[in-house]
Amino acid sequence: MNSDSDLQIAGDILEVPHLLQTPREHPATVAEFVGLARSIAADRSQWEHLVRYDTTSRWYHRLRTGPGYEVWLLSWVPGQGSGVHDHGRSSGVLTVLDGTLTERTERGARALRAGAQRVFAPGYVHEVMNDALEPAVSLHVYYPGLTEMPMHTAQHCEARTAPGAVPA
Repeated sequence: MNSDSDLQIAGDILEVPHLLQTPREHPATVAEFVGLARSIAADRSQWEHLVRYDTTSRWYHRLRTGPGYEVWLLSWVPGQGSGVHDHGRSSGVLTVLDGTLTERTERGARALRAGAQRVFAPGYVHEVMNDALEPAVSLHVYYPGLTEMPMHTAQHCEARTAPGAVPA
């Protein structure tokens, strides 16, 4: 008897684009929010001309709103980061559009390159940084729209990687 779960058999549904439904005008499920982020990412004409780089603080622009959700475009020059935070009662999808960002959580650190996506639920604590030598651009979808971003102490995101290890 095979005891593998459906997820083990199918893998991560977010990594299999043909299993995602075409997004509706206004998404309502996690898969649809992921699809919305992917469709915006794929159409550079929707966002590329808006990007600005600010050396004094992270630049951001609200790209779109819909019933209960917001889509934000952010740029990150080398060295800029979010600080350790969560998103209050909002769930979200983080998509890297250009460059590489590092996400740190209590479980460790991982490099997110262009095309990478992270989905998170309310209360998810993380820090996002541009540790690279080139600027980065990311897209953030929040449902419900972002109303708070509580900051946390750095101990919530101490990477548990061996010294010199490459983030996953």
